[in-house]
Amino acid sequence: MSSHDTYRAARDLMLTDPESFTWPSFGNSFNWAHDWFDVIAEGNTTTALHVVEEDGSGRAYTFDELRRRSNRVARWLAWHGVGKGDSVMIMLGNQVELWESMLAVMKLGAVIMPTTTALGPADLADRLHRGSVRHVIARAQDADKFEDGPVLIAVGGAEAGWLDYAETEEAPDGPVPHPKTRADDRLLLYFTSGTTSRPKLVEHTQTSYPVGHLTTMRWIGIRPGDVHLNISSPGWAKHAWSCFFAPWIAEATIFVYNYGRFDAAALLGQIRDEGVTTFCAPPTVWRMLIKADLSGGPGALREVVAAGEPLNPEVIEQVRNQWGLTLRDGFGQTETTLSVGNVPGAPVKLGSMGRPIPGVPVVLVDPITGRPADEGEICIDLAQRPMSLMVGYHGDEERNAEAMSGGYYHTGDIAARDDDGYLFYIGRTDDVFKASDYKISPFELESVLIEHPAVTEAAVVPAPDPLRLAVPKAYVALSAGWEPSRETALQILRHARENLAPFQRIRRLEFAELPKTVSGKIRRVDLRTREENGAEQAGEWRDEQFPELRQ
Repeated sequence: MSSHDTYRAARDLMLTDPESFTWPSFGNSFNWAHDWFDVIAEGNTTTALHVVEEDGSGRAYTFDELRRRSNRVARWLAWHGVGKGDSVMIMLGNQVELWESMLAVMKLGAVIMPTTTALGPADLADRLHRGSVRHVIARAQDADKFEDGPVLIAVGGAEAGWLDYAETEEAPDGPVPHPKTRADDRLLLYFTSGTTSRPKLVEHTQTSYPVGHLTTMRWIGIRPGDVHLNISSPGWAKHAWSCFFAPWIAEATIFVYNYGRFDAAALLGQIRDEGVTTFCAPPTVWRMLIKADLSGGPGALREVVAAGEPLNPEVIEQVRNQWGLTLRDGFGQTETTLSVGNVPGAPVKLGSMGRPIPGVPVVLVDPITGRPADEGEICIDLAQRPMSLMVGYHGDEERNAEAMSGGYYHTGDIAARDDDGYLFYIGRTDDVFKASDYKISPFELESVLIEHPAVTEAAVVPAPDPLRLAVPKAYVALSAGWEPSRETALQILRHARENLAPFQRIRRLEFAELPKTVSGKIRRVDLRTREENGAEQAGEWRDEQFPELRQ
């Protein structure tokens, strides 16, 4: 059986009988762009990619157009020295050149290193070095961020000392020779978001993402012919998850609304106008949407999911009440594809991230004993290593040894499992803390806080306390129209007290803009450090300041 037929059989099994799914085995070579994309794309006039700009203008591209466009780019890149195994940094926005250049680099057997346009010169210099980058494809407007070294290719205008990407249009669009990449050859280098430490460089193969994302397709519920919208910025792994691999694995259309500033009403309008059927967004976006007007209905939406950070039960309830759709949570990392999720048709338990996806041997491991338990770190059993797991952290043997210790891949996230096998997120290993000898999960407290209309986002960290050693403190970002006043603090603290157990009581509160990574994830480590260092807390409110709470 050909590589394409093997891949299609695995894809179809995941669509029709996921409980029987097993990872496919490929022969001497596999290359997703050649063996899957080009085969489904040749002569295919259905829309593969539709990009709509903020001003309403847009352009749709068929599968066959993208096949031919990426062939031209691949041939042109080869003329300029890109070869099998070379690392190519791609730093573009949501523009067709991003998709066609990713396909092109893949077709040459080279290595893709997607990078966010938000980075500055220092971060870029570090990534160019750590990734051994030989070529860069970047927007012309970002040219001043780079110094001489790799071959620089500008998209959107000619730059002095740079090659002009526009020249790719003159290259022939005939088939590109198959590079004979092996299934375990390197394909992707992705930097993590760095929520607790220096970003790690994750290495993926020709199969770990291109085949591994069969699990993501299953979780989202994408079917052939769907129109899929995912809210994610280019350069981060989630963009590859749901704006590249999962939809095209399913032979669906990728729809992109390329806005500069988030506007909930405009996004909802696009979803309805463009007939989007499956939609994925981080919980932060979902929280913004439910605070907007959902009364216009879900349009053609059939499946709605959230990933990137834990999903609060309140958000699920609001979407269900207003749209009649069940918002489903899922868990994965840059290091993996979707590993745990609430899948279409399965009962959803509020607060649960779901159950392990077929093909992914998820185990909860007690951090003290190192043995499987009903509560512990979310791990993947390396004795049954799934195809969807990374090779490791590129050039970092110390971190690799730590992450793969004891026969497990360690995610760094803690969860509890109920009798039905559902997993309930507790927090990062670094985030969970003790107060008066009780274990505190920041996520549980934050889920209650955001139920209050004044709270858009919240982060709970331990604050030193002479009596209890530590007490829960909430940093809160306020919703529009709310003032950082004593009255607002009282309302939020009262709400928390009424909806949390006594040992979980939030003792301190501060209104603040939450520190975040470039990818938008909250850096609780910065807030913990601030508390540990005894930084001046001029805007802090303490529960003892409110005698009303004791009435």
